[in-house]
Amino acid sequence: MMRKTLTLLGVFILTATLAMAQGFGDRQGFGGGQKFDPVKWSGEIEKISDTEYILHYNVVIEKDWHVYSQFTPEDGPNPLRFEFFPKSNATYILEGNAVESPTHREYSEIFGVDEVFWKDTGRLSQKITLNDPNTPFVKSIIKHQTCKEVCINQEFNVVHDLVNNKVVIFDNFTAFQEYGTDTNTAKKEKVIDDDDDDQNEDKKGLWLIFFLSFLGGFTALLTPCVFPMIPMTVSFFTKQSKSRAQGIKNAIIYGLSIILIYVVLGLAVTAIFGETAIVEVSTSVPFNIAFFVLLVVFAISFLGAFEIMLPQSWANKVDRQADRGGLIGIFFMALALAIVSFSCTGPIVGTALVESVTKGGIAPIISMLGFSSAIALPFALFAMFPGWLNSLPKSGGWLNTVKVVLGFLELALAFKFLSNADLVAQTNILEREIFLAIIIAIMIGLTVYLFGKLKLPHDSDLNHISVGRLLLGLTTLSLVVYMIPGLWGAPLKLISGFPPPMKNSESPYGVGGKSSIVSSEEEIPEHAELGPHDLLSFTDYDAGVAYAKKVNKTILLDFTGYACINCRRMEERVWSDPKVLNVLRNDIVLISLYGDSREELPESEQGVSASGRRIKTVGNKWSNFQIERYGILAAPYYVLLDHDEKELNKPVSYTPDIEEYLAWLKEGITRFNNN
Repeated sequence: MMRKTLTLLGVFILTATLAMAQGFGDRQGFGGGQKFDPVKWSGEIEKISDTEYILHYNVVIEKDWHVYSQFTPEDGPNPLRFEFFPKSNATYILEGNAVESPTHREYSEIFGVDEVFWKDTGRLSQKITLNDPNTPFVKSIIKHQTCKEVCINQEFNVVHDLVNNKVVIFDNFTAFQEYGTDTNTAKKEKVIDDDDDDQNEDKKGLWLIFFLSFLGGFTALLTPCVFPMIPMTVSFFTKQSKSRAQGIKNAIIYGLSIILIYVVLGLAVTAIFGETAIVEVSTSVPFNIAFFVLLVVFAISFLGAFEIMLPQSWANKVDRQADRGGLIGIFFMALALAIVSFSCTGPIVGTALVESVTKGGIAPIISMLGFSSAIALPFALFAMFPGWLNSLPKSGGWLNTVKVVLGFLELALAFKFLSNADLVAQTNILEREIFLAIIIAIMIGLTVYLFGKLKLPHDSDLNHISVGRLLLGLTTLSLVVYMIPGLWGAPLKLISGFPPPMKNSESPYGVGGKSSIVSSEEEIPEHAELGPHDLLSFTDYDAGVAYAKKVNKTILLDFTGYACINCRRMEERVWSDPKVLNVLRNDIVLISLYGDSREELPESEQGVSASGRRIKTVGNKWSNFQIERYGILAAPYYVLLDHDEKELNKPVSYTPDIEEYLAWLKEGITRFNNN
């Protein structure tokens, strides 16, 4: 009994954690935080004499990308351009144009011109003559367009330090400007390593996906379709093998075969949903509605209405192949497990893949690697240590309880996808109160079930409930009690980002509440609206920049999305802090650009991007703008700009630490004021 109690408690922790992560854990909102950084620039200094130098610029380009040359025709894509500082010839003279290494030439159907570009590597060399031999450095900005499936406009700020014979490349314009002044130049040079931070964040995100998928696999292991297979399969290997070592080897091969099968599934999903199609897919209304229906079907199946099974003929054919023996036979045994257990693992695999698709990149592969590892590991371990089989709890009604709990959680998660569709379409049918009422009802149903007052198909007779069920029931009951005040306007910060935002509510300021700002519509500028916490928010970039110049304030560019969970978290947890809100209200002009907006652009603004992508909606426009300007597709993504539209410091994405975000805001505002 104690063993069952501990098992149920473990199931509760795992399923609750997985459900919370699936529902709330959208790391970037849309696009998976895709960082498009396909080129690496470096430089060299070649000294000819005390007054003559050749400045070399070397570029390494990722596979399938290309960088356009300075000799690309004007009617084509943006050609590479140099901008030297100071612009006058007081300290040095440019000797002709920069000399380029060999380039490729190819006719473009889109532009009707011959494009000139580099693949893999490129090099430019600019000869200069110094008017003053004591000139310490030469500053230049490289502006170019880099393309594959998308095109991005990139700028790199380069300092050729003639005194120290080194080349420093900055992503940040302000740090580039300050090079060589009395400020701490060494500290500013760290900007060159900004990419490392993005790579570390990507690695953390993939590890999180692996860990959560591993938990999902472990949960699937505790279902009626998989759990009873453990002792049967291990016994088969130990009895059929001539030695213990051979039995262990076969069990390990069996486990690796399971991993291979699911990873191949992840590869297929990754191939279908390429990196540049993620936003279009994950934020589309049909996609979210389709997955709402899919998860509802999964949930109803887990609750016992029916079983989702692959055709029996598939299992029979695979079983015949498994009888062949050897490595091939072991592989088909693993495939047979995947097929016959599909009624239990299918909904979990489907949910994990849905979530990983919204992250983009190789996330589906990592997700399936984590999921399959959790299933494969016990088979290998129990084959190595057969005595452990005696400690396994016996199969019974508790396995069906795991399925039913998962069914309730899948049902709750399904409505998040329906809410995403409603938010993106801006129909406001599933408002905050309605959404919370549905989730509360589902959690009440789960609570009643766990307390043994509700019996579903396939449930065994229950004379009493275990301590594990009691604790899980009390937890879900606590969640219900916590959410109920949200029906009357409570912020519910614990689950912020999961329900629709307060502005998508019958009572945006709570029952009986009022706006904190008294404003008439005439006082709100064109292309602006009252955003989170009644902050004045521009939804048009040019209008926001013009207004910032008028009121002489720093620009905060907010790349966001209607269905972006972490955007809502930032607004409800970080922006709501009095110190942060004071800065946002008084010291900046907020420009919020929605990358998932489905509002159609006027025909005059529709067109095709440099990469051939159709620009038809407002969301297309701002997504393409973000990619071209900043080389990334992510939400939330925050950029502080001056009135020349130059970055004041390094942009940030999801930053849940209030003090860290506040320091970032103040750093940019201070630089703006100093300039």
